[in-house]
Amino acid sequence: MEDGFSSYNSLYDTSSLLQFCNDDSASAASSMEVTDRIASLEQRVQMQEDEIQLLKSALADVVRRLNASEEQQAVVSRRGPTKARPMIATLPLRPTVNNGTILPKKGSGTLPSPSGSGSKRDNTTPASKSTVRRANSNEHVGTLTRRDSGDSKGNRTRTGSTGSSSSGKRNDSKQREPVFSAGMRRVTHCKEEGYVKMFLKGRPVTMFMPKAQVDSYCLEARAELPSSKLKLDWVYGYRGRDCRSNLYLLPTGETVYFIASVVVLFNVDEQLQRHYTGHTDDIKCLAVHPDKITIATGQVAGTSSDGKQLAPHVRVWDSVSLNTLHVLGTNFFDRALVCLAFSKSNGGNTLCAVDDSNDHVLSVWEWQREDRLAEVKCSNESVFATDFHPTDSNIIVTCGKSHLYFWTLEKSTLVKKQGLFEKQEKPKFVLCVTFAENGDTITGDSSGNILVWGKGTNRISHAIQGAHEGSIFALSMLRNGTLVSGGKDRRLVSWDSSYQQIQMAEVPELFGPIRTIAEGRGETVLIGTTKNFVLQGSLDGEFVHITQGHTDELWGLAVHPWKPHFITCGYDRQVCLWDSGSHQLIWTKSMEDAVQSAGFHPSGSVVAIGTQTGRWLVLDTDSKDLVAVHTDGNEQLSVISYGPDGNFLAIGSHDNYIYIYAVAENGRKYSRVGKCSGHSSFITHLDWSTDSQYLVSNSGDYEILYWIPSVCKQVVSVETTRDIEWATNTCPLGFQVFGLWPDGSDGTDINAVCRTNDKNVMVTGDDFGKVHLFAYPCSQFRAPSHVYGGHSSHVTNVSFLFDDSYLVSTGGKDMSVMQWRIV
Repeated sequence: MEDGFSSYNSLYDTSSLLQFCNDDSASAASSMEVTDRIASLEQRVQMQEDEIQLLKSALADVVRRLNASEEQQAVVSRRGPTKARPMIATLPLRPTVNNGTILPKKGSGTLPSPSGSGSKRDNTTPASKSTVRRANSNEHVGTLTRRDSGDSKGNRTRTGSTGSSSSGKRNDSKQREPVFSAGMRRVTHCKEEGYVKMFLKGRPVTMFMPKAQVDSYCLEARAELPSSKLKLDWVYGYRGRDCRSNLYLLPTGETVYFIASVVVLFNVDEQLQRHYTGHTDDIKCLAVHPDKITIATGQVAGTSSDGKQLAPHVRVWDSVSLNTLHVLGTNFFDRALVCLAFSKSNGGNTLCAVDDSNDHVLSVWEWQREDRLAEVKCSNESVFATDFHPTDSNIIVTCGKSHLYFWTLEKSTLVKKQGLFEKQEKPKFVLCVTFAENGDTITGDSSGNILVWGKGTNRISHAIQGAHEGSIFALSMLRNGTLVSGGKDRRLVSWDSSYQQIQMAEVPELFGPIRTIAEGRGETVLIGTTKNFVLQGSLDGEFVHITQGHTDELWGLAVHPWKPHFITCGYDRQVCLWDSGSHQLIWTKSMEDAVQSAGFHPSGSVVAIGTQTGRWLVLDTDSKDLVAVHTDGNEQLSVISYGPDGNFLAIGSHDNYIYIYAVAENGRKYSRVGKCSGHSSFITHLDWSTDSQYLVSNSGDYEILYWIPSVCKQVVSVETTRDIEWATNTCPLGFQVFGLWPDGSDGTDINAVCRTNDKNVMVTGDDFGKVHLFAYPCSQFRAPSHVYGGHSSHVTNVSFLFDDSYLVSTGGKDMSVMQWRIV
């Protein structure tokens, strides 16, 4: 516990507070000017408030650790289910939301609560409440109906797909065929021949069952939920490419940031992550309350798996218990939230937000009552940042393309004053804003200038011309009064109170331009970059990455055959080898082409990488050196897989062929055997038999074909194929897995399937950002599953580690990699 408190002491230096407490320079007898005395008093009050919040945060962290300890002891000693003492009970009582449902307050809390469970004050009388008439923004709806376009799904257009010509009527003379109809999907069972037939988009998919199940199989039987469940263990990646001000250090020592629809609280020293998973789609902005415990996050609009629109909204939550406290603006915001900020001088009682509608509406909320105080059209152009003045909660500053506005909240109206650039050349973009200790506003812009705006005015009082070469993306005012700036030139520059440069350090090119800056412990700073790195470093120029991820769409995933390692790769041309135990990147290698697929040799010594251009490469797993390069066709290689004995490699291409190579010298020598021709659409998935003698493939038009890879011949005999034992189960079409298809599926909703090595459970990744856990085999219609969110884009791949201890899933456009523990 002493170590925990020492970390707090390193965050804040209390000696300056003691100095202020003993200082009488702000008293009436002082010779200081009145304005200086007031500024001194404000600074003293602020430091006292910081010290109080530090104590609150320390207490909250102690409570969290105690509860975690109790939970661990309960797991060890319990004989039956035991619930740990709720953490929130030890905190100030507030109405909370858990999994989207508002929980009633226990006892009588001190904070105002909504009038009814789940009610939103702003939704009761929208006509009288709203004073803003938004510009028509219907044109955006179409872009939100699916997480992906045809291009993002690898041009997965189906060839030869037609509307269903099958009748839903059941022929009474054919008692052998019970029929289940489910929207676009229709399933029949022929007991005499031992098959189940399913229709996807009108195309029949016939799946033969093993002989042992022909007599006993019943289509009407109900499948059971799996006994196992998943728990999110680790999230790899950070969203810095297109988001700002989304990185903070909490007094508990946790770094908070987001990626996809998950907020990550990462304790770097203890190498532990916690996750807030209340959101349903991409998170775009984050704000930390002055108490350093309460956090607000805003998300985009989205679409559920049943086609319903999910409204953009703000979630206010507790960073200790991870309980949702309030949900704001469900029927108010449009498209997405782009900026959030808590007030500072009134105890953080108000929250301002800017949405992504055509008018970029600025709204102010009394968030504890879920009451909207005011709203106004901010700008027709992009808005990049908003913040409250540190000593006046009625003043808000917004900046963006071609504008800087100072807003004053007067009753329920926001009054605008435009920043006057006068002799200063007006920049194309004002990109970031912060405040000096004396209340001046400081902005950074696309011209590389830092401008200072006098407190209470809209005029420039000081300018630092050419502070950076190119855009300034981030400004941060440290507690000691030092201003730190960073931008496109990758330079981190510190400035004193007179705006004279103190130090300058350059972030290595590998990490990319600086997107956001946050104060760290002691003399350190945290930096988020546009290449999705989170760095910890100092102005002395030493930077260590604590988080990193991919920067473009992810598709390739492969797990090591006998180590807790896995490879991810995608359109950013990066191949990354990760250690699931330490959560560290082992190595990364850049490719010339966008990467689509990957597969380890059974020995683990090499890994094959398939690209989007028909080229495939083999890399040494230890040294990442290039072992071999080959080209087959000129289209993307969707799947690449070694046989279990390691003697053959199968490559499924978008040119409808499966290329077969003989493998020698433990994966270091390759000779082409031929290509399997027979599919009428692109290859999507492959599985090998346990004896490496057979291959099964799925294609974009829902075909299931079987092959003898050693001679590249198709097997058409049902009696030969129905009892083959398969080493893996990644094909989404087959008798053992057809129950995973949801009602109304169009055949492209399931992107990836994987079965555990012990053959007890299987998992799928779908187009709606969900990971589903099924019992295996999954050969009953409408099989139930446990469903898990976290990804905000189509889940492109899933795979269990070699020992089934963890599941790894990759998101497409959310660029995240998530590791799930099986419990």
